[in-house]
Amino acid sequence: MVLFAAAETTAFLSLLIPSTPVLAAVGALAATGALSFNALWIGATVGALIGSTFSYWLGRRYGTHILTMRPLRDHPDWVAKAQATFDKYGPVTIFIGHFTTIFRPVVFLMAGMSGMTLPRFLFWNTLGCVAWAFIVPKLGQVGGDLIGWIWSLF
Repeated sequence: MVLFAAAETTAFLSLLIPSTPVLAAVGALAATGALSFNALWIGATVGALIGSTFSYWLGRRYGTHILTMRPLRDHPDWVAKAQATFDKYGPVTIFIGHFTTIFRPVVFLMAGMSGMTLPRFLFWNTLGCVAWAFIVPKLGQVGGDLIGWIWSLF
C-alpha cells in the first residue's frame, strides 16, 4: 500500500495509477480478516506522505517549468482550478486535495510553487494523508462487511 498510495499522491503518477479504488478494494479484504486494517492504514498514510511531499518538493524546486510539461500543459484548466481553490481556501486545499481526483495531480505542486512553508504544508498534508488513508479503505471494509452480511442471508 505504501507504493500505491505514494503513486496516487505523486504528481503525474496519480494520473496513471488510480490507487484509490485499489485502496478501497484492499479495505474490503480487511473485512475478511485477511489483512490488518491498521497495517493497511499505516502503509497508505506513509505512502501518501511520501508522494505528496515529493510533489511539494517538485513544485518548490522546479516551479513554473513543471507547468510546461505534459500533461499539465495539455490541461491548463486543472492548474487554474487548483490555483483558484488554493487561493480561496488556502492550506485546507492540501487536505481536500487528497480526496479530489481533479486536484490531486496538481495541488501539492501548487503548494510548493506558491511558496507555502514546509512546516505549514506538512501539518495540513499529514492531516489529509491520515484521513484519506483511513476513510478510503474503511469504506471498502464497510462494503466488504455489507457484502458478507448479504451473502450470509443466502
